[in-house]
Amino acid sequence: MLSALSVVREKELGSIINLYVTPTTRSEFLLGKQLPYIALGMLNFLLLCALSVFVFGVPLKGSFLTLTLAALLYVIIATGLGLLISTFMKSQIAAIFGTSIITLIPATQFSGMIDPVASLEGPGRWIGEIYPTSHFLTIARGTFSKALDLSDLWPLFMPLLIAVPVVMGLSILLLKKQEG
Repeated sequence: MLSALSVVREKELGSIINLYVTPTTRSEFLLGKQLPYIALGMLNFLLLCALSVFVFGVPLKGSFLTLTLAALLYVIIATGLGLLISTFMKSQIAAIFGTSIITLIPATQFSGMIDPVASLEGPGRWIGEIYPTSHFLTIARGTFSKALDLSDLWPLFMPLLIAVPVVMGLSILLLKKQEG
């Protein structure tokens, strides 16, 4: 959501004009907007893992490196979705609602967080199968509960690895380099 707001705020303030008049490419602009939020997301991940293990006593039985790699891919996708949404929105309020609808609802309802994806039917099942949160949750469960590592979980990494260039590519293609 924050990555979406950072681009939309520039549109509202008019400072996006700087993108139009400088030789900065769309990919450089979006990457510059995304990197601070990737760092913030990874810091959040590390703090939550530390709380889980040291405060709540949840044992991490599997590979922390595997979990961290999955978290990095997931954070890149999540911030990329924010950037993608920002290409369509003109106001910060619209960006907040858009990111809430497109990210939070599928992440809670269709990812297996509440009900297993296998128990979903129709469009809900389809969303659950392709949404990145489903794959990240399965990786997190595997590393925390089942002592799994990358060799066991690599098939779940494939959708995440595919989603990164797709989401970022769409964001770059859809961001307008000129007003209109």
